[in-house]
Amino acid sequence: MPRHNKPLPEFKTEAEERAFWESHDSSEYVDWGQAQSVRMPNLKPSTKTISLRLPESLLERIKIEANKRDMPYQSLIKAWLAEDVDRKS
Repeated sequence: MPRHNKPLPEFKTEAEERAFWESHDSSEYVDWGQAQSVRMPNLKPSTKTISLRLPESLLERIKIEANKRDMPYQSLIKAWLAEDVDRKS
């Protein structure tokens, strides 16, 4: 038996659409049984800028290690942090 969904309203702004979806159940408007998986392999994870104070000597040692590995020092710091967190999980 085909399912009849409510028609989607026209939204003037993204904020208006966001407010609508915050107060309505999407299953009344979208047949999720017809949804298909989508892969987006080129998306990069969202990042957040932080400020981190390090002793200058430590930062210089990290930069030397990064140079040996031919990678940016900030990438090396992220890799080390991720490895440490994964190891402790």
